[in-house]
Amino acid sequence: MTNDAIDVTDLYREFGDERLPPGQRETSAFPVLSKSGTPDWDPETWEFTVTGAVDEELSLSWDEFRDLPSETQQQDFHCVTGWSKFDCRFTGVSFPALAERAGVYDDAVHVMFSALDGYTTDLPLEDCMREEVLFAWAYDGEDLPEDHGGPLRVVTPHKYAYKGAKWVDGVEFLTEAQRGYWEKRGYSETANPWEEERYS
Repeated sequence: MTNDAIDVTDLYREFGDERLPPGQRETSAFPVLSKSGTPDWDPETWEFTVTGAVDEELSLSWDEFRDLPSETQQQDFHCVTGWSKFDCRFTGVSFPALAERAGVYDDAVHVMFSALDGYTTDLPLEDCMREEVLFAWAYDGEDLPEDHGGPLRVVTPHKYAYKGAKWVDGVEFLTEAQRGYWEKRGYSETANPWEEERYS
């Protein structure tokens, strides 16, 4: 891992005056939360797909995904359950880079993320087209631990972390909004930590 990381921890200034969102407590730990436990995966058969309203649907093996241009960022991480971890170092592919590779249609407005455990989560396309939204495979210079979403997870430092799917294996570009797993169960569509948008 390079020692140089892009520091995006000041993005909070877009949303609020304090780095720690209201109702959050800072922790040095990195708690593990998931809907149903850690799924198995095989690097020989793992596949990442990009589908929907794109010029070129993609199907990438693990090696092919790892060969995409990547970067390391220093980000903050905000869990909807009330804790925040500052200065996390994630390495991966930015969402805009992947979107550019696929070629997104002009009428695409929404994104659905899918995962190995059946989890889904959604965001408006404009909330995804930020350099800080990463498909991350490394944390602090090491392979992302499987209980934290390895081999690949999405990180969304401007949103509560349930918007960042663990064990992500696909992205679908949509021409109209759909709701993901927690969104169907009453969690906020927008999930802005500085507005405490935890529930709909």
